[in-house]
Amino acid sequence: MLERITRREEADLFIAWVAISLAFTIIFLRNFGQADAVTALIFLGISLLTVGIGFILHEMAHKFVAIRYGFWAEFRKDSTMLVVAVALAALVGVVFAAPGATVIYDIKGRGISREENGWISASGPIINLVLCLPFAALFIYGGAGASIPGNIITMIGMVGFQVNAMIAAFNMLPVSVLDGKKVFAWNKALFAVLILAAFGALIVSLSPETILNLL
Repeated sequence: MLERITRREEADLFIAWVAISLAFTIIFLRNFGQADAVTALIFLGISLLTVGIGFILHEMAHKFVAIRYGFWAEFRKDSTMLVVAVALAALVGVVFAAPGATVIYDIKGRGISREENGWISASGPIINLVLCLPFAALFIYGGAGASIPGNIITMIGMVGFQVNAMIAAFNMLPVSVLDGKKVFAWNKALFAVLILAAFGALIVSLSPETILNLL
């Protein structure tokens, strides 16, 4: 399956991955307060790991579900939106992660049905919601015996949980070209389940200490 990722797509994924990771690093450093170069590099490394997993698997879910339905699909970065994402993170402290989109090509000329488009769109947020589970488990494992800033495992778990919850919640908004609008147009019940799960995970991830308090 990996041979279906073109050189251009690899380059676009890499650039988008680095840019979004940088945006999230800026946000985490703003929330953390004053940080030295070592702390900044740690946050960058954690962001590259967690954003890389969440973002790339999200886009690959769209791609391979589309291929499964008989279409061709490739991720295309949006350079303008990548610059906007980093600028907003630095100036406002908000991540607006719209790095591009997986473009679907109808190679058979039969058109894409609402159900096919719905499942292709839903697959990305579903992957992110699934990824929230192992990252939450990492957070619990690392946080059971250490403070959040002092434990790398805890930080990876916390950041990975937050990043995937953010990606899922943002993409499930039923507006513009986001996944949520296409899922809503196809299956409102599934849309309700996914958006509630995404924003529920986001709320919990932004106050992760509550998880440890329940243990």
